[in-house]
Amino acid sequence: MTGVSGIVLAGGLGRRMGGVDKGLQPLRGKPMVQWVIERFAPQVDEVIINANQNLEAYGALGHRVVRDDIAGFAGPLAGLHAGLKAAAYPLVATVPCDSPFLPADLVSRLKEKLGDHDLAVARTGDQPHPVFVLTHRHIMESLEAFLAQGGRKIDAWYSKLKVVEVSFDDQADAFRNINTPEELKGA
Repeated sequence: MTGVSGIVLAGGLGRRMGGVDKGLQPLRGKPMVQWVIERFAPQVDEVIINANQNLEAYGALGHRVVRDDIAGFAGPLAGLHAGLKAAAYPLVATVPCDSPFLPADLVSRLKEKLGDHDLAVARTGDQPHPVFVLTHRHIMESLEAFLAQGGRKIDAWYSKLKVVEVSFDDQADAFRNINTPEELKGA
């Protein structure tokens, strides 16, 4: 089996959460990112956290922390870029820090369908979830070119790749993310 590096994307500004670091917000007694890591870590061979602030707090979770190389909180693609550079394995999976209910079989199902595609992305119904992906490290060149041209939208980047969407209709609630204080309270 080919090894998988797992990247937890926690590099954003948390604007909709009131400007606080979403991953570190408490959910049922522990930081939201800890719930994500507990579900994600058993699925991958290493966990890397992409964060641009509160590095010590993220580092205290016991995994390597990498910052974006691209300045200005450039979004999830900048986090993927940093993670790809740090990854020890040829496959890289990403999940956001604000989705504590992610599927326990996410990586295995994406891996099963990846085949000779560049990228496998989770989908529920007609909605792809572009931060829940499994990809080959060889896409780095394509990603760097897209970022160098100022591109920031994940779906715009991967629309130029050979992509397979993997249905998770049986676990649609698993992709619920927590973006606002109200959503956090409701979780």
